[in-house]
Amino acid sequence: MTSNRFSTGLPKTLLTTEDYFVHKRNRLHSGLSPRALDLFGGCGGLSLGFKKAGFEIVASVEIDETAAKSHAINFHPHDPVEKHSSRDIQQTEPADLVRQLGLQGDTAAQIDVIIGGPPCQAFTRIGRAKLREVKNDSNAFLNDARSQLYKRYLHYVREFRPLAILMENVPDILNYGGINIAESICDDLSALGYRCAYTLLNSVYYGVPQMRERMFLIGLHESVETEIFFPIPTHTADLPRGYHGSRNVALQTILRQSVHQYFRQPPDADSHSLIPAVTAEDALSDLPRLTDHLNSKFRRGTRRISDVIAYANQCDLNEYQQQMRNWEGYETNGLVNANLIRYLPRDFSIFGRMNPGDQYPQALQISRELFQSRLQQISEGKRIPGEKTRVYQQLKKATIPPYSDEKFPNKWRKMEADKPSRTLMAHLGKDSYSHIHYDSLQARTISVREAARLQSFPDGFEFAGAMNAAFRQIGNAVPPLMASKLAGCLRHMLASI
Repeated sequence: MTSNRFSTGLPKTLLTTEDYFVHKRNRLHSGLSPRALDLFGGCGGLSLGFKKAGFEIVASVEIDETAAKSHAINFHPHDPVEKHSSRDIQQTEPADLVRQLGLQGDTAAQIDVIIGGPPCQAFTRIGRAKLREVKNDSNAFLNDARSQLYKRYLHYVREFRPLAILMENVPDILNYGGINIAESICDDLSALGYRCAYTLLNSVYYGVPQMRERMFLIGLHESVETEIFFPIPTHTADLPRGYHGSRNVALQTILRQSVHQYFRQPPDADSHSLIPAVTAEDALSDLPRLTDHLNSKFRRGTRRISDVIAYANQCDLNEYQQQMRNWEGYETNGLVNANLIRYLPRDFSIFGRMNPGDQYPQALQISRELFQSRLQQISEGKRIPGEKTRVYQQLKKATIPPYSDEKFPNKWRKMEADKPSRTLMAHLGKDSYSHIHYDSLQARTISVREAARLQSFPDGFEFAGAMNAAFRQIGNAVPPLMASKLAGCLRHMLASI
């Protein structure tokens, strides 16, 4: 069996940079798969998309132990655990990685494509606000070490000398304290011999049932003499005002800058020939209905993420559902796991009474109405307990959420069945109030598997760790379907060399 590793065929003498690129191009000409290294790989959203497009996933560099384990389970299940354990990119040199993986030959000979998304928390407006509050410093985000991790990505490019690169991040990276980091990265890549372009893409336009705006940057080595292009949208959607506003702010930032030579306008997704976006109901309706939490059958802490139950619907599946069940290499056998939900007894009644699209102010009003109704019930025609009584305070605590609707108006949100989901965040690891299930009869927040579906992870994809860790991994990931579209573009570009 022919190995895809590029470990032989190179002369023993010192090679020039051009020699490495020539040998990599010759390797791809011979029909072997491009080898990809995923930096800041998380559980593997980008890796999965690139695997689907025919790339070989050589390894991932990921500091989070649980996420690294998920990546290993799904992409290298037969390798020793330590070979794909967690690694700190700041402490791991490319040559060290090559040695730890047991690869033969020079570092610069091993990888054809580097992909990855440096941590975005330092760039997001939410992350900046949190740092300002914690540090009591309006410019604290500028000193966040995570904002410099893209430089390690560039260091890996310098050492591995790939033919192509793909980088992903939040739109706010285009204006980080007045600096367009994407432009700076392109400048650095240009100095290394790469042609670059970046744009903004929303995953909902590519068959993902989630509105998720991200910056994507592609770099091709100058020896790859083909035009850089981005995927053409396949779906159309009517985005809420906030999403249009976020994109417009980012675009205005770019246009105000005197130099933005690498930026490409996002592809048009308004064509009448495009099919409608995949909705939340399209994505989730065949998954198991979960209602045990509404009765005595539910016991907190007794279920594991690996436990399986049957699908709600085994026939009449739509295209998206079929894809999630039958993704090559991640098929299921009629049973699905990770159907864990948070146990939130105070809030189940509120969830059931919320209307689609309702947010925290509406939820808080519902809870107050429930509280008054329950006060009436416990009084049974007698005097209603006073505000200072223990009965009153206990009932209030058990019924009304304690958050301010002025400070946290968007903390809760009930999904609409007939629309795509809003953006899933890593904050899912702490709570799931941002994605309350659209089915009022289930009256709950989404399960781990439902979050994975909204992010376009197939049902056979396994998540290591407990529920909170799985939610965090999903929220941090690049949607695999979105990744596969970009990977397809890169595969086409590399095929032309």
